[in-house]
Amino acid sequence: MSDLAKKRCTPSRSGDVPISAADARQLLGQLDSGWCVVDEGAALRREIRFSDYLRTMAFVNAVAWIAHSEDHHPDLEVGYNRCLIRYATHSIGGLSENDFICAAKIDALLAAEKGSPVAAE
Repeated sequence: MSDLAKKRCTPSRSGDVPISAADARQLLGQLDSGWCVVDEGAALRREIRFSDYLRTMAFVNAVAWIAHSEDHHPDLEVGYNRCLIRYATHSIGGLSENDFICAAKIDALLAAEKGSPVAAE
């Protein structure tokens, strides 16, 4: 598990600004290679594929639990065998460390689930 996955999200405060491109690159290097920074540095994105609908929905529910426990919620696009995850800290108009913390927690979830019924392909 990465150091990011061990952290907790912190609430945004008035005056917070998005992280720099250099900081985003450094944090991205701590995540699975499936993550990428998109929207001119304003969001973090990953698409994960599964073998069937049940595995996809089990994963989506696990992501919902992470989002609830961290009080930091991604945009999800769900299909039969895929889930597109997009993180952005809307209150600051870009990326924060919280986005990368949650992405790392998802990476840890997927690593723990390899070989289980919810493992991604």
